Amino acid sequence: MSNETQMAALSPKELKLSVIVSLGDARAEFSGTPEIVLQSVNSFVSKNIPEIDLARKLSMSFSTKDVVEKFKDFVRITPEGPRVWTQDGKLSDKEQIALQLVAQKIAAETREGATPSLSLNSLQEITSLNPKSLSSRLSEMTKSGYVTKETIDDKSQFRMTTVGIDWLSSLLSRKLKP
Repeated sequence: MSNETQMAALSPKELKLSVIVSLGDARAEFSGTPEIVLQSVNSFVSKNIPEIDLARKLSMSFSTKDVVEKFKDFVRITPEGPRVWTQDGKLSDKEQIALQLVAQKIAAETREGATPSLSLNSLQEITSLNPKSLSSRLSEMTKSGYVTKETIDDKSQFRMTTVGIDWLSSLLSRKLKP
């Protein structure tokens, strides 16, 4: 059996990764699951290059996994496309728009052919919001830095920003606390 066939037969928890890292005089060897080894290497690098740890503390980004985890109770990727998925219907227009853009972002990162942005017409069709209200909320969200507006093929497209994801996550967590 080839190495590739043997690796494909193992579950991710059974895969064992071994890495040797050296940085100047510092040297370390790590072995275990890919996740554990990655954490160990990151820790080693952070301890040996303090500037990287400082930069990490200042940087802000969300992996697809982070975004899915933050919004898993609010969005679904359906055969018809990404959708806001709430049972209580107590979302403001801004929250509905932001969640739809987050769902679109997730779809773009997990589905081939999906784009991370939506046009005004697409947002209106999906959310069923009044066009004037939708346009006003998007303008407010763009001015706040929660959404970016770009022109693609002579059409305005809207995309959720990192600041917007953080804002929406904080807003929803405060709103849903008992």
